[in-house]
Amino acid sequence: MEAEEFENLKLENQICFPIYALSRKVIRLYKPLLKKFNLTYTQYITMLVLWEKENISLKELGAELYLDSGTLSPVVKKLVKQGLVEKYRSQLDERIVKLRLTNQGKEMKKEAVKIPEKLFSKFKGQPETLNNLKENLNQVLTQF
Repeated sequence: MEAEEFENLKLENQICFPIYALSRKVIRLYKPLLKKFNLTYTQYITMLVLWEKENISLKELGAELYLDSGTLSPVVKKLVKQGLVEKYRSQLDERIVKLRLTNQGKEMKKEAVKIPEKLFSKFKGQPETLNNLKENLNQVLTQF
């Protein structure tokens, strides 16, 4: 078999790899910024959604974050245990579990507002490079 026949199997030709590697690197950069808040990256993005959309169902939250309930449930459970989020049943349909921020969760938002700026400051390239990447990734994400 010709070597070029397997060219598409080289790591350098995979679209998934730079996305994966960048994701790991960015999450690693978040870690020290989130330590002060005692949040993991997944807890942080969950809080981001809740700061934007309070009283959201667990199902809606999962859709926003592209997470299944098996992944999201333990994250929410820890946020409840930390006193940042409350779970409750919808009055219209008791099968629906909804979430709302506690006062402590709302207060955290005031301090967390600086996290994106601190992360952005670690990037050594042109700011528009990151903005363009984010726009392109969002566009591609909706295509799958």
